[in-house]
Amino acid sequence: MVSGHLLDCLAVVPYVSGVRVLDAGSGAGFPGIPIAVAKPDTRVTLLDSNHKKAAFLKQAVAELQLKNAGVVCERVESWRTTEKFDCIISRALSEIAEFVGQVTHLLAPGGVLAAMKGVHPFEEIDRLPRDFRVTHVHRLAVPGLGAERHLVLIERA
Repeated sequence: MVSGHLLDCLAVVPYVSGVRVLDAGSGAGFPGIPIAVAKPDTRVTLLDSNHKKAAFLKQAVAELQLKNAGVVCERVESWRTTEKFDCIISRALSEIAEFVGQVTHLLAPGGVLAAMKGVHPFEEIDRLPRDFRVTHVHRLAVPGLGAERHLVLIERA
């Protein structure tokens, strides 16, 4: 649990930028809750379409007294808000091209998409929409985790 979830999510913190971060498909709060804890000056929105998961997230945010985190229960592709995000991160939402298509309307100008992946996703990157480009693929070192982990950073071309 600690290596596979918490440390895995904390490994991306140095690469998460901006003051408004969206965790798309937050599930149990990974990576959004660890990011909110590690970056108290960052406003983190945890987005999940499952009502039970969203209720859990609201309780977790309250119990942890995270003043910089909020929860939204909506489908990412249909959620509309005037707020745009500097960084949109996903741990296991979908393939990269699908992720980009689902969240583009929520990305602020100059914003970054961050896709957490296992092995280097060469084929997924090849299917990236032409109006987006990979700026960097970080190989993550997660203590106690024997599996490969990568963070793919993407921006508008």
